[in-house]
Amino acid sequence: MRVHSSAPTRIDLAGGTLDIWPLYLFHENAQTLNAAITLRAECTLCESTDGRLHVLSEDTRTSVDVANWHELGDHSDLRLITCILRFFQVDGINITTRSGSPLGAGLAGSSALNIALCGALARWQGATYDAESLIQIALNLEAQVIGIPTGCQDYRPAMYGGLSALEMGPGGITRMPLTVEPHEIEARLVLAYTGESRDSSINNWEVTKRHLDRDAQITTLFDQIRDVAAGMRLALETRNWPEVGRHLDLDWELRKRLAPGVSTERIDTLVIRARRAGARAAKICGAGGGGCLILFADPPDVPAVKREISKAGATLLDYRIDPDGLRVVTE
Repeated sequence: MRVHSSAPTRIDLAGGTLDIWPLYLFHENAQTLNAAITLRAECTLCESTDGRLHVLSEDTRTSVDVANWHELGDHSDLRLITCILRFFQVDGINITTRSGSPLGAGLAGSSALNIALCGALARWQGATYDAESLIQIALNLEAQVIGIPTGCQDYRPAMYGGLSALEMGPGGITRMPLTVEPHEIEARLVLAYTGESRDSSINNWEVTKRHLDRDAQITTLFDQIRDVAAGMRLALETRNWPEVGRHLDLDWELRKRLAPGVSTERIDTLVIRARRAGARAAKICGAGGGGCLILFADPPDVPAVKREISKAGATLLDYRIDPDGLRVVTE
């Protein structure tokens, strides 16, 4: 038997970080907006010829070769994968993983791989999980690995695909698809890798701790981030593109005030050059400090924005809004 699975990464548009439990419980009507994109994380499972457990990450060029899952150690480059394998307790297979997004891109690549691998292993074992149960397993395993609370937004695009708002509150998470044509977003959003990797656990944990310590400034910032997300959702659903750009800009300005290091000199330079070429707004993906940048521009100005940030050394990423979530195929 051979199982191949894949799950999309995402771009976060507004309301990020507020999706970390329990932060959203302190802000009524909290929501986060994101879009699944076609830079997918993939994994392939097949029976091993020697009965051993083999793991290969093509992205990090790291491998593990053990007699069985009991022998899995804490491999620094494969901690999430080995944690997932210990949970599912699988033996006698070859596992190969790869990602369509750069390492440390801020596109939730680890969460997409997590969903893809959990889906593949469940299929391999003949286990049946509904989508939300599989998300909960993936979320809890990632929290064990990084040692801090995880956000809820990264797993939903990987599982369901599409453009959506996640409404978060005491009753749980409700995913609401947004009625926006994907090509309208694609025509206005440029995605580029800055060349700097980022570490979301640092910024997110610092912010979370300050909120839990009742830092009034952080609480106010999150109220404002929540309101910006609501404003962007309305702008998207009414096709008010100038307002979409304005709210994207507002989200970025608020996010830079959450913690030091959210922006960098490199990011600031790219944003300045993109604006000079016609970009209306810009925002880093994920927690900041590096990774990918999204740039919002009117469609006629997009080619000039792309040329300018390419000249500045950023790597343009070819993407589409991905309507599909987790895909698992058995051969």
